[in-house]
Amino acid sequence: MLTIAPSPGQVIESIMKKVLVLDNDEGVLDVMQEALNYEGFQVRIIEETDNIFSVIDSFEPDLIILDYILSGVNGGEICHQIKANPKTTDLLVIIMSAYPRVIGSLGYYGCDDFIAKPFDLDDLVDRIKNLINRGMNKNLHAV
Repeated sequence: MLTIAPSPGQVIESIMKKVLVLDNDEGVLDVMQEALNYEGFQVRIIEETDNIFSVIDSFEPDLIILDYILSGVNGGEICHQIKANPKTTDLLVIIMSAYPRVIGSLGYYGCDDFIAKPFDLDDLVDRIKNLINRGMNKNLHAV
């Protein structure tokens, strides 16, 4: 029997990647969870910022999607805290906002991508896959 090994790209795609989504809009969370689960991602959704770092420690996401406007601290500040922490500095972060003017201040936060609301689900999934694959390729070259 002949066994053909998968290409490196196929191996990367077959490993279930973890995405953590933080948004205070339950409707957005439901849609994102359904869409990302359908695309093969393991998804954890949260509505509150209080325990974000304990969730990161326990869930160990490959990528985090943060809404910019949250109760308490804004998503940009959370992103900055993630990127400033040596333990999570390489964690991929996408910030979403219904306010495009936010884009001007994103450089201060260090996010890896920005998605405007309302968003196209196909575009969201493509961006997530591209960021994760880019991150994995960067890690492969570092070894």
